[in-house]
Amino acid sequence: MYRVMKQLLKGMLCLAIGLASTKTMLAQDKKAEIKELIDARSYVFKAQTMLPMGGRSRQLTTDYDLKIAKDSIISYLPYFGRAYTAPIDPSKGGLQFKSKDFEYTIENKRKGGWDIVIRPKDANDVRQMSLMISEEGYGSLQVLSNNRQPITFNGYITAREKR
Repeated sequence: MYRVMKQLLKGMLCLAIGLASTKTMLAQDKKAEIKELIDARSYVFKAQTMLPMGGRSRQLTTDYDLKIAKDSIISYLPYFGRAYTAPIDPSKGGLQFKSKDFEYTIENKRKGGWDIVIRPKDANDVRQMSLMISEEGYGSLQVLSNNRQPITFNGYITAREKR
């Protein structure tokens, strides 16, 4: 009976070690994938939570995102907060714009991850977007506007859809 229990425990230990190493390998693959997306400058930031400056955080139940490519940025994000001037076109609520003329700077963090600053030159209201991304692909996006209070979004990075 002792031998059987010992063999069973040994087998369970080997299984646990195998699962742990598989989990580690999957985490390393995920980090490599995120680095590849950032280096290629082709990814999507999917917003999950919104944190307006003067209010409480809100979970986003609809798909809102910021699509990044080498030659363009497409923002489809909501906005809650204080606006200092009314929009010219009320049908374009939130932070919705397309930009082909923008500055894009990236800085590696010391402990892993990236700080990315995007300054659209052809978007009327958005002055700067600061995206902080962890090695695991989680991110925080702060948007500074000319006519609105700042707002922050939390979410994650994913690959752009192939056309």
